[in-house]
Amino acid sequence: MRYAPAILIGRIVRKLARWRKPGGGSAIPGVVVNAIAPGFLPRTLNSFPGGLVIVTGSSGKSTTTKMLVAALRAHGVSVFTNPSTANISQGLSSALLEQVSLGGRIAGDIAVLEMDEGHGALISDSLTPRVVALTNVMVDQIDRFHDSEMVAAMLAKIAARATESVVLNSDDQYLVELGERLSGVRVDRYGVSAEVLAQNPRGLGYTQTALDRLPAGEGVLLTRVNGRDAELNLDGRTYAFTLPARGTHYAVDAVTALATARSALGERFNPVVALTAISSIPPVFGRGEIVSVRGRMVEFVLVQNPASFQLNVDSLEPGTEQIMIAVGSDVRDPSYFWPVDTSGLGHVLLASGSKAHDIALQLAYDGVTVDRVEPDLGTALDAFLALDDPAHGLKTIIFSADSMRRTRAHLGLTSNDEESA
Repeated sequence: MRYAPAILIGRIVRKLARWRKPGGGSAIPGVVVNAIAPGFLPRTLNSFPGGLVIVTGSSGKSTTTKMLVAALRAHGVSVFTNPSTANISQGLSSALLEQVSLGGRIAGDIAVLEMDEGHGALISDSLTPRVVALTNVMVDQIDRFHDSEMVAAMLAKIAARATESVVLNSDDQYLVELGERLSGVRVDRYGVSAEVLAQNPRGLGYTQTALDRLPAGEGVLLTRVNGRDAELNLDGRTYAFTLPARGTHYAVDAVTALATARSALGERFNPVVALTAISSIPPVFGRGEIVSVRGRMVEFVLVQNPASFQLNVDSLEPGTEQIMIAVGSDVRDPSYFWPVDTSGLGHVLLASGSKAHDIALQLAYDGVTVDRVEPDLGTALDAFLALDDPAHGLKTIIFSADSMRRTRAHLGLTSNDEESA
């Protein structure tokens, strides 16, 4: 009961924060609790009978975590998880406050947490995860993680705390080398086939693709992607499944989730049960999600680094007529996105966000026609949604993380991840 006062204070702060700013202030209770009771977060996370599973890496964390949770729950496992927006220490503590008892316990068999690589490394010494899943190493969030060696070191620190297994992407050179240095834990691998790589000539953002091809019968191998339809090979058998959104990057997330579910469940693992669950989940907010907004069907596409930007541009439905791009303050250096070939977009109706002119310039250099540059995101969204429905494809909004959050607030949308956490 030693954490009861901190939990009570945190809950009071949470109510006050939500009263003052509906839909916001979710991290403040965690800041307060962590200051009052620094041991609350690790003590609670380490208390689950089935252990702690951490999903971390440069990109793909949110979708992989949601797929993994669905796969575990389909096996009858009670799972505590965090919203995709609560992957740093104060956000994790705030998420725990929603369900923790005054004794510092949460009902559930296992905890599955998406964890920011930087914050995860800071608190890793106090955690004892049973399984750690590593997605990839990329130059991501350039203002924080501008150096791949630094990111790899953070992930290595988190992985070193695993007590049972580390699940890693065998197509990423940094992770391959990280796995070779691990001792005392099992290393489970996943990857993509040469055929899938050939379908993505611009690459998947790995440091060196196809470096460590999985031997036959080892790990989980993605063998085919066609829109939302995909296939993988597991133990010499081929399994077909459906993705929540189109694109090879979502298929890689699914393979990551499947390999992690297999590692966490052991003999209880059933690939058919897991893939059926993965196929049935809705997209994580903004990741290829299609929603009805003001009577219009809109697809939201989040881009967080050059690799995800390129993959999302390449996977858009050909001939999409109405596209809006919004890049916000999270992209502090606009040259960050210049390696992306945006020419496939062809025609963009609106460029918006605080970096509206910068992204419009890049589009122009790539030969993309931009009808209007409107830095005020609210004004741009209202104008875009007021347009009649397109004759072909869906209204599509491509945004950076900052613009995603502002879009959600302006349109009054609630993340389904927040609802299910």
